[in-house]
Amino acid sequence: MPDTERCRAVVFDLDGLMFNTEHLYRLVGGEVLRRRGKTYDEALFKAMMGRPSVVALQIMIDWHELDATVADLQRENDEIFPAILDAQLAPMPGLVELLSALEAAAVPKAIATSSRRSFVADLLGRHGWLERFEFWLTSEDVTRGKPDPEIYLTAAGRLELRPANVLVLEDSQTGCRAAVDAGTHAVAVPGDHSRDHEFPGARFVAEGLGDPRILRALGL
Repeated sequence: MPDTERCRAVVFDLDGLMFNTEHLYRLVGGEVLRRRGKTYDEALFKAMMGRPSVVALQIMIDWHELDATVADLQRENDEIFPAILDAQLAPMPGLVELLSALEAAAVPKAIATSSRRSFVADLLGRHGWLERFEFWLTSEDVTRGKPDPEIYLTAAGRLELRPANVLVLEDSQTGCRAAVDAGTHAVAVPGDHSRDHEFPGARFVAEGLGDPRILRALGL
């Protein structure tokens, strides 16, 4: 790979890419809807995946014509989620090793997520990882959430790199579309929750975070 095309930094999505939170969101959403006599089916889960929380919760409200506001559901989610995180939160396979390899090679890394900043701090803090990233960009740092490319264009700017020199790792079709449209070196890393997604424009679809092609894209 010519030096001018080599990726010089990595930007991680968070949910479903770094942590198993997409599965946990399904548990929380299922409980919220169970209390209202509704179901959290696969189609709704797919429609909400990768979206900023205010957008995802509005989709849930509209889908089931719920008599609730986004703020109502957000408060309820915040009440249910901590116990589930305490019991079931886990890094996705290969994450710990990938972070260590990037740090050994002094490759800058950041996070760009549709989640809230307080949630990112909670997850990273549980693992002692608050200082491992150059910065985090969240839904509160952009005006247009994924699949809009704003968050990844902002990340490239913060890294002082051309988007083409930024390796983005995304697990969902929505997030990958944002990365592709931003002109980054977008790589799809689907989990069990997104293996049926399509990833047009992705450089490749990785087998997981341990896929050696990820490090090769960085010249490692």
